[in-house]
Amino acid sequence: MRFRHPDGSTVHLAYCTNVHPAETLDGVLRQLREHCEPVRRRLGRDRLGIGLWLARDAARALVADPAALRSLRAELDRRGLEVVTLNGFPYAGFGADRVKYRVYRPDWTEPERLGHTTDLARLLAALLPDDEPEGTVSTLPLAWRTPYNAASERTARRALTLLAQRLDALQDLTGASIRIGLEPEPGCTVATTADAVTALGGRGRPPLHRIGVCVDTCHLATEFEEPGPALDALGAAGIPVVKAQLSAALHAEQPGREDVRAALAAFAEPRFLHQTRTRTPAGEVAGTDDLPEALGLPTTEPTDPLTPADPLTPADAGISAGPAPSHHRADPASPTASNGHADQNRSADAVVAAGRAAATARITPVTPNAPLVVAESAAETAPEAPPAPPGPTPSLPTTAPWRVHLHVPLHAAPPPPLSSTLPVLRDTLTRLVGGPAPLTRHLEVETYTWQTLPPELRPRTRARLAEGIAAELRLVRDLLTDLGLKELP
Repeated sequence: MRFRHPDGSTVHLAYCTNVHPAETLDGVLRQLREHCEPVRRRLGRDRLGIGLWLARDAARALVADPAALRSLRAELDRRGLEVVTLNGFPYAGFGADRVKYRVYRPDWTEPERLGHTTDLARLLAALLPDDEPEGTVSTLPLAWRTPYNAASERTARRALTLLAQRLDALQDLTGASIRIGLEPEPGCTVATTADAVTALGGRGRPPLHRIGVCVDTCHLATEFEEPGPALDALGAAGIPVVKAQLSAALHAEQPGREDVRAALAAFAEPRFLHQTRTRTPAGEVAGTDDLPEALGLPTTEPTDPLTPADPLTPADAGISAGPAPSHHRADPASPTASNGHADQNRSADAVVAAGRAAATARITPVTPNAPLVVAESAAETAPEAPPAPPGPTPSLPTTAPWRVHLHVPLHAAPPPPLSSTLPVLRDTLTRLVGGPAPLTRHLEVETYTWQTLPPELRPRTRARLAEGIAAELRLVRDLLTDLGLKELP
């Protein structure tokens, strides 16, 4: 869906297809037919934006086969769908019965993450609509917080620097400008927008070219961040909001009540991690890594849940600079996209080697259940060595409201005594696109938890799921038009 901002620019609204996880190219094509096109039809639109999620195997297949990539582009056109943004956070296995901590691997200390994100940028350059030269990819906020140290930070910074160089080369080759947004998420090295400022522009370093932030409004709310100050801080640091994911967290105003705790327990499920946060009397944000821990419920999640990703060769992570800019886009998956300069190939090999060394050093067991108090900057306070194994995790204090990282449908608040953080989404959207110029032009509804909701809230058929997604998009459409944006055909 496209909207005209009062300043004349176009704002894109899409919904993220990670709600229909598929690991293969055939699965992606089936998504378009069985889910995405039906949502478009329910909205009565000739064209609908989708935030495509391409898992590792699907992305590799498309990069390796230019004809398959052209076929995907043709299928999008045929079904009235367009893509200006990709969700590059999950790498693979997002539809597994148990995802939890595994979604954070590989991270930005590992060459697989650099290679996969490079692939996604190349693919997006070929999938962009002919009249849209800019695309965005959201990605992992560096890494899960443990283990992560100064050496990890240096390796991740080198990888992002190389990625920015590749994106420059990609624009020279194709004419498409692709930007990457780190998506702050509770429990990660970059958990908040303040962490993003430190990671991307702190310590006197200039912000990384083409690298910014993807603001997820569920994550923002879960960490009790105020949208205005958070976005102002990013702007003051020169860090762009390249993309925003519109989502709502679960809110419990009185978590000490038995009926509230029982209602929360109905949302505890084994597939995804549901970080839970509250404010302490001192004004800090404290929390647990998962909702069962916060409630003091038994959990079977292992204490060392992260395993190394499948190894790749250096070539899997590489892209070279191309020829001088032309007046038309080249196919970034074609053989000509790999002809380039030896200097950049050597640079790629160096970062890949550094990433492999870091990955080997990170076999030390992770301590996911360590009690968490969020500091101003996780990057600055990260330990040089992995922390000691944790003791028993207590439940959270119940004297202040809880917020849970659980994306609930935007248009349908959970039944009392729970609610959602939709007001945070509204405030964030007002700051993002309600001013004289939009702070970002790419908006994406990302409610991927439909099939893990309590049974009475779960859609039983594809038709009901399509109607739920369409209802979310209608709600956001109304918010945008209330802010003065005009819906375009």
